[in-house]
Amino acid sequence: MDRYQAMATFVRVVESGSFSGAARLLNVGQPAVSKTIAQLENRLQVSLLVRSTHGLSPTEAGLRFYERARAAIAEADEAERAARGAGAGLSGRLRVSAATTFARLHVVPLLPRFLAAHPDLDIEIILDDRVIDLVSEGIDLSLRMGALPDSAAVARKLATGGRSVLATPAYLTRAGEPLSPADLAGHEAVVYSQQPDAWSFTRDGAAVSVAVHGRVRVSAAEGLRAAVLADIGLTIASDWMFAPDLASGAVRRLLQPWALPAIDLWAVFPTGRMASAKARLFADFVQAAMAGTGEPHSVAA
Repeated sequence: MDRYQAMATFVRVVESGSFSGAARLLNVGQPAVSKTIAQLENRLQVSLLVRSTHGLSPTEAGLRFYERARAAIAEADEAERAARGAGAGLSGRLRVSAATTFARLHVVPLLPRFLAAHPDLDIEIILDDRVIDLVSEGIDLSLRMGALPDSAAVARKLATGGRSVLATPAYLTRAGEPLSPADLAGHEAVVYSQQPDAWSFTRDGAAVSVAVHGRVRVSAAEGLRAAVLADIGLTIASDWMFAPDLASGAVRRLLQPWALPAIDLWAVFPTGRMASAKARLFADFVQAAMAGTGEPHSVAA
């Protein structure tokens, strides 16, 4: 039994959740997949998979083997690409995680250009506002905003964006416009639970901290956008989150003489292994797009 083939088959089974799903992806019969996994478990003398009502899932040993197998396959693919030359097109699958709203507005619209340049590459976008474990989830690249909770993370800054106090014209007509940060205490705010309630504004070297309050608190950026656009209240958010609404005039920036802390966009790669060429090239592509500089430079394999 070819070890590379066995690892690749097992990875497909875990990712598809079934023997039949893996068989379709590998273009082989289901009995061949079942036999390969049985031979692998026999060689390793350990159970790698367990059946549940949701299909097949890896055991603890199976999860450890999956992480190592997937990394080994990625390393082998990188070695082949290096041998073919850095100019060879990307292939295989790239798994990218990103916050839902940011990806919908700023990443997904970029995919046609990237896919057209790499016709043998598939991209899976995992949308989640939470910080997820890249290794256990099999993520090649995570696009994260704000401070990185893990100081040991392998990360690269891609862009820096502004934050603003934002509201719709309809809300401002009803509630009036705040003229200073202190005025926010008298306004209804839509609070994003993944950001602090207290914010520090600066102007001409002076700083003031203000806590915002509101009857509506949301855990996801999509909910924040919907609540603000429904005229419920004002909010403090990244300009990226409301980019189309700022462009159309659906929301306005307030307190513009006062500055809020900027927000950074990071490309975060799994620790413990070299970032793949496709992950690095996609990070370059996003960085160039956010900077508005056109196509990124190529990266070496």
